[in-house]
Amino acid sequence: MLKAVAISAFKTGLAYALMAGCLMTPVSSFARETTADVISSPSIALVDMPREARTTFALIREGGPFPHDKDGTVFGNRERLLPKARRGYYREYTVRTPGARDRGARRIVCGGRVRTPDTCYYTNDHYASFREIKE
Repeated sequence: MLKAVAISAFKTGLAYALMAGCLMTPVSSFARETTADVISSPSIALVDMPREARTTFALIREGGPFPHDKDGTVFGNRERLLPKARRGYYREYTVRTPGARDRGARRIVCGGRVRTPDTCYYTNDHYASFREIKE
């Protein structure tokens, strides 16, 4: 009986959290997104991005130099959250996370040419979700 009450309370609390917009779990953690979902997903203006992300974006446009060896390497899109493209189309870049001792979870992934990409995406949750960067 106590278990049933706890489950009911949890479901009610979850419903209220969802309605209030308090629960911000990415859709991708519940189900695979399709290309259409990614294209219609929220974008982020460059000016609204964290300062460190704007710095990384400027470095991408300048062609480096980048602080991490992994910056500029091929991003495989294994999560299939970005639009489908040929292997080598996407490249990833680290966005510094203040206080992190490692590379952190923030990245910019760009598709197309190295200095003049067709499109770039920002993730702050290590590839669980992406937001297209609008300049």
